[in-house]
Amino acid sequence: MLVPPPNFGLVEESLYRSGAPDLLNFPFLETLGLTSVVWLAPEEPDGAFLDFCASHSITVHHLGVLYSTNAWDPITEDIVLQALHLLVQPSTYPVLVMCNMGRHRTGTVIGCLRKLQRWCLSAILEEYRRYTGQKVRVMDEQFLELWDIDLVSIPRGV
Repeated sequence: MLVPPPNFGLVEESLYRSGAPDLLNFPFLETLGLTSVVWLAPEEPDGAFLDFCASHSITVHHLGVLYSTNAWDPITEDIVLQALHLLVQPSTYPVLVMCNMGRHRTGTVIGCLRKLQRWCLSAILEEYRRYTGQKVRVMDEQFLELWDIDLVSIPRGV
């Protein structure tokens, strides 16, 4: 039986989102043919997950380590920009964007990607809330509303 990680979702073709997987989720992740993982949490990914990635030649981009705040602080603009820089590079795909629960940090990065895709704010916030449930963070929603898409350079031909 294939079991996806918590808060797993298809963002678009070859771009996925989720919370941190455990051993039960590894067979499912194998079916995605991942090239990259964008890990947004400040903590190191689980050792078994790192071993899984290494054994499947999956590059782990641990962006969350770039800031040493507590887990409740909102994601920084620098991390969002670095994540989006990876997500506009075709060589990164297929890719899984993730944090511990796949809610706030992941939702903010995906929401900013949706702004780049010219989604309307109400649709972006609806998608964000679908994954956060009752744990919506107003600071994340405000970040999404005010975030400036002109901060991201999209490579030519993408």
